Amino acid sequence: MNTVIYARYSSDNQREESIEGQLRECKAFAERNGMTIVGEYIDRAKSATTANRPEFQRMIADSKRSGFEVVLVWKLDRFARNRYDSANYKAQLRKNGVKVVSATESISEGAEGVLLESVLEGMAEYYSKELGEKTLRGMTENALKCKYNGGSKPLGYIIDEEKHYQIDPDYAPIIKEIFNMYVEGVTLKEMEIILKNKGVVNQKGKMIGHTTLANILRSRKYIGEYKFKDVVIPNGIPAIISDELFNKVQRMLDVNATHGGKYYSTEDYILSTKLFCGKCGAMMTGESGTARSGVVYRYYKCNNSRKHLCDKKTIKKDYIENIVLNEISAMLGSDENIERMVDAVMKAQSKESSYLSHLQNELAEINKGIDNLLNAIQMGIVTSSTKKRLEELEAKRSELEADIGIETIAHKPLDRTDVKVYFESYRKYDLTKQDHKRKLINSFVERIILYDDRLIITFFNGDKNVEISLDTIEKIGKGTISEALSLTEDIGEPYWINPNFTFLGDGFGFSFCISHLYAR
Repeated sequence: MNTVIYARYSSDNQREESIEGQLRECKAFAERNGMTIVGEYIDRAKSATTANRPEFQRMIADSKRSGFEVVLVWKLDRFARNRYDSANYKAQLRKNGVKVVSATESISEGAEGVLLESVLEGMAEYYSKELGEKTLRGMTENALKCKYNGGSKPLGYIIDEEKHYQIDPDYAPIIKEIFNMYVEGVTLKEMEIILKNKGVVNQKGKMIGHTTLANILRSRKYIGEYKFKDVVIPNGIPAIISDELFNKVQRMLDVNATHGGKYYSTEDYILSTKLFCGKCGAMMTGESGTARSGVVYRYYKCNNSRKHLCDKKTIKKDYIENIVLNEISAMLGSDENIERMVDAVMKAQSKESSYLSHLQNELAEINKGIDNLLNAIQMGIVTSSTKKRLEELEAKRSELEADIGIETIAHKPLDRTDVKVYFESYRKYDLTKQDHKRKLINSFVERIILYDDRLIITFFNGDKNVEISLDTIEKIGKGTISEALSLTEDIGEPYWINPNFTFLGDGFGFSFCISHLYAR
């Protein structure tokens, strides 16, 4: 896994050497777990209680370019001390396919804190959608009037004061040239070079790449079609090229697409950073291989086995992921588990206020110091150092009062009913959707330890570890109905096999179990 290290020390009695210590331990952890360090982001004398950290912000921005999959920190408090900021920035990283991993904490975070973070992220997503719906209504009104709704302005157009599209006299001829060149047989790569040699750049002063050229050739805006969401209005904006030229280019693009190169997408191994080898303790990460027949096999492999330091067997990706996802479904099917998680979140909220209490105590000390200095001044004890110290304390008081205001607003207590509804909403997740699978794993699974004959799952819900026998699952999958029923009686839980998905647990009807066994 491509990995970057984020290291930080604050100004409170920490020295430069602490950065070197963080980097050393992070690099050792990466070496043990088969991670490739591709970059470092270091903030010196910066507190984690603020997100105003230049290197931190650069790291968040760089994650959009998909150059790394993991942010490795010495401890999680290096990333953020405020749970609310942590939830926000981790959510941003997850959208870009990046996870945060601690080099020194075996538990990725306290169970209560992770559940709270999950709720905060979900609540933020909910309010964001609600705000988005309101914004969408206004944007739809704009769309019906064929007005510009924000975002990147298409090359070849300018936006007037009333937010209507108008033809850009500088770039419209370039758009026509791009379409004509393609009809004449010029490839996108060749076109990119031609435009570069002519010094043609976009509105931001950057060269026009072949990906942008492909998007231009497919854009119906250039024949005057206005489109926003479901609103499509022919001739809603001024056309730059004719329908005839556009349609000819589309036919050529369709033909060329059938002879183009292959596109590869990165497989999503959703148990990465969660799955550990039961023999040596190293992480197990995704790997794939192609058989002579052309079939691609995907599996998880112990990172130490890659170095021939462990003989742990590989395990099929879908097989292990389905087992874990089914256990999550079973856990969420229990009302008792839901209540336990709600209790944990409500408890975690009170813990989060400890930082607020710290700020309030510090403010009380500052006020006491100011009072003492004012009393000294009233007694006639006034020196240049007294005045300087008073100014320092007053400046610190203003800073603390601002921080307390921010923390008070951020820590508005969550309603218990809302938290419960949030956790229950996970029951409706569709396990055929990759983003739903990923969120279930990230929200509820702390770690999975895989042995050759069993696996142990630790959830964030505070429940005891779940141990699953792989041998039992194999027997049920391969055996007869009577053998399967006998096995379920032995272990006291109903198991069944779905043709597309492996289910096990105690939250489902037994008749459903039998019907699926017959179907198998």
